[in-house]
Amino acid sequence: MRIIGGNFKGKKILEPKDKETRPLKDLTKESIFNIINHSNKFSIDLEKSYVLDLFSGTGSFGLECLSRESKHVIFVENYKGILPILKKNLTNLKTVKNYSIIEKNILIDIDFLEKKEKFDIIFLDPPYKERDVNTILNNLSKFKTLKPDGIIIIHRHKKEKDNFPDKFKIIEEKKYGISKIIFGKFI
Repeated sequence: MRIIGGNFKGKKILEPKDKETRPLKDLTKESIFNIINHSNKFSIDLEKSYVLDLFSGTGSFGLECLSRESKHVIFVENYKGILPILKKNLTNLKTVKNYSIIEKNILIDIDFLEKKEKFDIIFLDPPYKERDVNTILNNLSKFKTLKPDGIIIIHRHKKEKDNFPDKFKIIEEKKYGISKIIFGKFI
C-alpha cells in the first residue's frame, strides 16, 4: 500500500500483520480522491480542508490527505494492535506536523466531538462487522462536527445494508470490489 498523490507520492505505508485491520486498498483510495477532486455534486478544496479520520487503522486515508496538503488531520483509533503502525506511518513523514491522534473508541468515548472543531471531510471506515454506523452519524450531527458544506465519506462492505439517520443524505455511492464508498452530508 502506498500514498498515491501529493508530496509523498509513492511512499510506502506500513500494514498490519493481523487480520483485525482491513486497510483501504490503493485503487479504492485513488477513486475516492478522484471523486473529491472532480465531483460536480460537492466542492471540497483538499488543501484548505480539516479532516477527521475515524477508525483510522494504518492511517491510509489521512496520510493521503496530508500528502495532498490538507490543513490538519485528526486520526481517531483505539485498537492497540494498529496504533504503533499508525504512529510509525505518521513519524515516517518526518516534516509533517499538522496532525493529531486521538486514542478513543468512537462508539463510547465521544467527548472529543464536543470541541469546537469543524471538519470539511469526515472519513468513516469502521470494521465491516460494525453495525452501529447510525449512532456515529447521529453523534456527528448532534455535535455539528461537519461544516455545512463538508462531506462524510463512508467505507463499507458492498452488501452491507446500513440504516442511516434521516438527516443524512447520500450524494453518491460507488462500488469497488467488495467495498462500497458512500459520499454524504447532513441536511
